[in-house]
Amino acid sequence: MSRIRTVLEMIKFEHSVFALPFALTGALLAARYAVIPGEAPGWPSLRQIVWIVVAMVGARSAAMTMNRIIDLRYDRENPRTRTRALATGAVSVGFAWLFAAIASAVLVLAAWQLNHLALRLSPVALVVLFFYSYTKRFTTWSHLVLGFCLGMSPAAAWIAVAGSLDARMLLLCAAVTLWVGGFDVLYACQDLEYDKMAGLHSVPRRFGLARALLIARVMHVVRIGWLAGLAWSFQLPWPAWLGIVVVAALLAYEHSLVSATDLSRMNAAFFTVNGYISLLFLLFWGAALAVAHP
Repeated sequence: MSRIRTVLEMIKFEHSVFALPFALTGALLAARYAVIPGEAPGWPSLRQIVWIVVAMVGARSAAMTMNRIIDLRYDRENPRTRTRALATGAVSVGFAWLFAAIASAVLVLAAWQLNHLALRLSPVALVVLFFYSYTKRFTTWSHLVLGFCLGMSPAAAWIAVAGSLDARMLLLCAAVTLWVGGFDVLYACQDLEYDKMAGLHSVPRRFGLARALLIARVMHVVRIGWLAGLAWSFQLPWPAWLGIVVVAALLAYEHSLVSATDLSRMNAAFFTVNGYISLLFLLFWGAALAVAHP
């Protein structure tokens, strides 16, 4: 149990809050707007919600553990990451492999409990999640690959509830991809010097800090546009639009916390603000669905 707690700390288990609210939003939209034979529009069942949460936790735990295994050499060298559990030996590589395998099995089990299409796509999701860990070795845009790993979650939740996929959900997937990609660009600014030394690729390394911050801002502005397009496509009522305004305001605040000459408040921007963004988005869009006509 002590090693498991150490692994959960290593993979920042509590940060599952970033993607989970968007997955739950996808589930809520599916229950209300998907055409499901024999079922009237309404809300996801408790069983569906539980297994979606289990699948999300399993997927993220497997992905983050594999990321730490694959990047172990870099974690040991980077001053910012050399105190992580694998880098210090507090957790063995063998135990990390076992934990990743169990977390992957949990995802597959949850998908099996949901529906046949979710089960068939679960190995594809794992391949995408594990592939991300290699992308910083060869592309500047690994941030968008990470964004897509979380951006898949609303579509996956829609599939979990409806057994099919509505093309409109791609707007929410794109919005989450740009949101995560943008704040990962911000976070990568801290590793600029190490990335240069290790030969790793990132937006800050290629474009410099000032332009990297601008690129992150552009990603987040476009993200707001995708959310507006999604709300319009479902003809959602005013709480959804108010939620978009709140998200935009929090993103603006997030960017005000960091600059090319001062990254000292990065943790506040990265962890605290983004946690509020995801939770408030679910709250406002859940309210919109509560008052929307089916």
